[in-house]
Amino acid sequence: MTLNLRNLDLAGTQASLAPLGVGPDVGRRLFSVVHRDGATSLTCQTVRGLTKVSAAAINAQAAWPELEIVDRRRAADGFMKYLFRLPDDRVIEAVRIPLPDPAAARELKERRRRGEAPSLAALPTAKYTLCVSSQVGCALGCVFCATGRLGGIRSLQTWEILAQVRLVASEADHPIRGVVFMGMGEPFLNYDNVIRAARVLSDPAGGAISAKAISISTAGIVPAIRRFTDEGHHFRLIVSLGAPTSLQRRSLMPIEGRWPLPELMAVIRAYAEASGQRVTIAYVAIGGADGNTSVAHARDLAALVSGIKVKLNLIDVSDDTGKYQPPTADELSAFRDALTALGAPVVRRYSGGQDIGAGCGTLAASQRGGEACAGGSAAPAGPPDL
Repeated sequence: MTLNLRNLDLAGTQASLAPLGVGPDVGRRLFSVVHRDGATSLTCQTVRGLTKVSAAAINAQAAWPELEIVDRRRAADGFMKYLFRLPDDRVIEAVRIPLPDPAAARELKERRRRGEAPSLAALPTAKYTLCVSSQVGCALGCVFCATGRLGGIRSLQTWEILAQVRLVASEADHPIRGVVFMGMGEPFLNYDNVIRAARVLSDPAGGAISAKAISISTAGIVPAIRRFTDEGHHFRLIVSLGAPTSLQRRSLMPIEGRWPLPELMAVIRAYAEASGQRVTIAYVAIGGADGNTSVAHARDLAALVSGIKVKLNLIDVSDDTGKYQPPTADELSAFRDALTALGAPVVRRYSGGQDIGAGCGTLAASQRGGEACAGGSAAPAGPPDL
């Protein structure tokens, strides 16, 4: 029997080790050594209270699988994309996102407002958020997404998700303080492994990342959102919308045919009411006559989210096929102004790493552009403030 401790959260670790004579307290220490310290073997010296007999029994059964870093590529804006090879030779991606100190960012914004700082001034990186993959490919087939064009291949195990964070963190010049499940795959089609990984990452004895700094994104898997609500998790929920009407959303996101907008918005409302948290609505902004950023779209979107605690997150579309183009500055400004006038809270999210295929909707295990890096080269600066 093989024992993969990297695949277990705290409760699973304690339950698996109990038959080997390991009590709950020692099990917690062992969990920490595995997930915090990246252990590849266990001894009485590395885990206080672990007996020689138990250590020998664990090591005889333990497996320590690992991902291989295939490529590190840094974009001009400091985003870094990692390519990992899985044990079955498939490839996934994770994106390291540079962030400045929040207080310094607020100070710079105020200085810009007063005309005391240039508009293109950048802040040095103080920490990172990591965008991780939860599947190889994606079965949902959103038409503007490169990952969706790969099709659904398989879900990642818990350890394969956690290894992305551990390996990137081991090379980073600043700490990883946040994780977003917005890489390759639909996280809620891999619900158990994603939630288990998030529990490990947020456990004080594990990744020690605040649960509120862990975001899980979904294109709208309604039963999973209900389960997420019922289980009362403190991780943040992001829902990708794509369009404010069922007719247009179905043409962009085939999932609309399975769980249409009225049903989706009902579970979003239920989650917001039960959790007391705002739900982030990720809205991929598309320009042109067939886009979704007209003033009429703004009215429909504001009506759709009316009375629900949400934050609208506008993200320019990144479509490698060229079929879908981002809105012009005038289109986006008019759309954003209309939403604001209608009382909808709006922010524009910066989708970085475009020159290395690391932007939202462009993850397809590619190796192109940017600067190929050895090790965890530092990011020169954080993304611009939009």
